[in-house]
Amino acid sequence: MPTPAAAPGGALPTLADMIAELASIRPLEESVVRCLALLVGAVGAHEASIWLHAPDVLVRAWGVGGPETSAAEVEHAREQPAAAPMLRAVDIAAGDRPAGALVVRLTRTLAADEELVVRALANLLAPELAHAEKSRQLEVEVEARTAEIDRERRFTEKIIDALPVGLYVIDREYRIQAWNRKRETGMQGVSREEAIGRTIFEILHRQPSEMLRREFDEVFTTGRIQEYQMESLATGELRTYRITKIPMRLGDSAVTHVITTGEDVTDWKEAQQRFAQAEKLAAIGQLAAGVMHEINNPLATIAACAESLGFKLGDARKAGSVIPTDADEYLHIIDNEVSRCKQIVDGLLDFSRPKQALKERVDLNEVIERTLLLLKHHVRFKKLTVSTEFDATLERIPQANAEQLVQVFMALLLNAMDAMGDRGSVVLRTRRGRTNDEGAIAEVIDQGHGIARSELSKIFEPFYTTKAPGRGTGLGLSICYGIIQEHGGRIEVDSVLGQGSTFRLILPTVGHR
Repeated sequence: MPTPAAAPGGALPTLADMIAELASIRPLEESVVRCLALLVGAVGAHEASIWLHAPDVLVRAWGVGGPETSAAEVEHAREQPAAAPMLRAVDIAAGDRPAGALVVRLTRTLAADEELVVRALANLLAPELAHAEKSRQLEVEVEARTAEIDRERRFTEKIIDALPVGLYVIDREYRIQAWNRKRETGMQGVSREEAIGRTIFEILHRQPSEMLRREFDEVFTTGRIQEYQMESLATGELRTYRITKIPMRLGDSAVTHVITTGEDVTDWKEAQQRFAQAEKLAAIGQLAAGVMHEINNPLATIAACAESLGFKLGDARKAGSVIPTDADEYLHIIDNEVSRCKQIVDGLLDFSRPKQALKERVDLNEVIERTLLLLKHHVRFKKLTVSTEFDATLERIPQANAEQLVQVFMALLLNAMDAMGDRGSVVLRTRRGRTNDEGAIAEVIDQGHGIARSELSKIFEPFYTTKAPGRGTGLGLSICYGIIQEHGGRIEVDSVLGQGSTFRLILPTVGHR
């Protein structure tokens, strides 16, 4: 910047120019430099500069000429002015606090009016620098607060993104204001940038917009949390989700936003169903223990009376008495029905009697082969096509009872036979699981009539059966469930009406010894 010419008649006229400069609308930094240039011209100095206090040292902030002066020289000139006659340092105070110093490197000793101008400029700069310092501090505070808010915002976003649930927030215009990471990678995989600012109806295409609008409006109106479950096949398999809509208020006024979370509760729901099933089985066991004698005793009496009556009828025929032709048929019916009742009671007792069966390490492939050997002479079973796909590397099941597992596979195969009638094919397949807790998987796959989805959750309940009256007690699958559960495993079923069913047994394993 060119140095402004000094006013004629000494240094004092320059003071008026400095005052005018500091009163101008130019930025403070530019005005300070121009004033320093005026001072250099007025007193014939080598250098004029403003030094400000940093935490531990003075720092040159503005200057004209040089820079030839060091911070140590400035400190020396302030402390011992007589020792540095050619370096004039005048303190600048911001109230009671030192703000810095006006430093002039001279070529000669200052005249009285020149000394006056130097001191006057220091005094004129003091309020300006104090104001600038306050502005700078305010800027620093604003920057620090902004940075803190930004850190808090990013921390909150990380918390929301880390949640194992999908989450988004809409305002009263149904526009999306937040969209977490789970929503980005979930079923629809919409990015946050794509979702923010758009209406929820533009993003969630799979749900009717009117239904969504009603759900949100109910939360906006009532201010109550809404929670419900929905099923979806978006991932290729049926999954259950718990949807929760939570009202949000920015102040004490009405609901301004709605937070929606979606959580996959498929595993939890299945666990609840298994727990409910276990409770039902326990209740059946208690029932069986209480009524076993009350039912078995009269059944035994009926069976004994029917047998005695048969003997008497035989004696009467030998004696020449005329016996009704349907008497033997009635006795046969009584005997069959007593036998069927005893089967039901025996099935109930399987739930209540303590299991004392021998437990050992069992090969699941051998259990299935043994079951097929027992069934090969069954007349109806001979009509089916049975194929096996065994995994030879399947590990053994610890603490298992082979007889009980044979009972399970026999029940499943007989059910498959009933589902297919006299024709069809059954596949028995084994394979290794991913962990020892789910190490052995066996599947019984049939081509029968299948099971309706509404019935899948009921088929393991005691006495529930889809067979025709007289064809089953509804205890077979319940007993299978109890046996597999006792072995530390579980039963799953997949079924499609008209296409068949797959019953899957999952059991824990151990390595070979």
